[in-house]
Amino acid sequence: MKHFYISVILLSLFIPVSSQTLFPKVVFETSLGNMVFTLYDETPFHCENFTKLVNEGYYNNQLFHRVIKNFMIQAGDPDSKNAQPAQALGRGGPNYTIPAEFVPSYYHKRGALAAARQPDQVNPKKESSGSQFYIVQGRVFSEAELNTMAQQGMHIPFTKEQIEVYTTIGGSPHLDYEYSVFGELTEGFDVLDNIAITSVDRNNRPINDVKIIKAYLLK
Repeated sequence: MKHFYISVILLSLFIPVSSQTLFPKVVFETSLGNMVFTLYDETPFHCENFTKLVNEGYYNNQLFHRVIKNFMIQAGDPDSKNAQPAQALGRGGPNYTIPAEFVPSYYHKRGALAAARQPDQVNPKKESSGSQFYIVQGRVFSEAELNTMAQQGMHIPFTKEQIEVYTTIGGSPHLDYEYSVFGELTEGFDVLDNIAITSVDRNNRPINDVKIIKAYLLK
């Protein structure tokens, strides 16, 4: 990966899936506690790939390599498993990308699970990283702020539901329809917040490693 920023390798992956696929929940046991995610059946390419990697143990012993308070926490770089202290991370991943899957009803509310990707300049189709993902912490916005974003062309007009969510629960609305959201955090918001406030270096990597000890499907 060139850096998979929320802001590899250009071989697209096609994953045949049934329109009736029901994806299981995913548990991340981390060094700061457990998080449970519900995956969205309407984003089958991302969910099929994510569950495949979880089943293979791909995420076990990886680090949250990029953490920005009031924004998001990011993981999925296999190079983080044996990383030295202060080593820059964020370029690792499998040799494929995932086609973008934008579903209007899934947006970047607090707890959203979404795929990182390379920027538009080298990735005009907004294809996702084959493994790197992030979890939104975000912040609460005022309705005036959301209206300004829409007026300035930074977001399509917000729905009533989005306004309600972003002004109460919060999130990162500027990422909507730019990055594929394929699930959401359902348990472990305290863990998300504790990871998000950890001290980081100049590359936004936690100074004290935060590790995904084990990831598995909840049967």
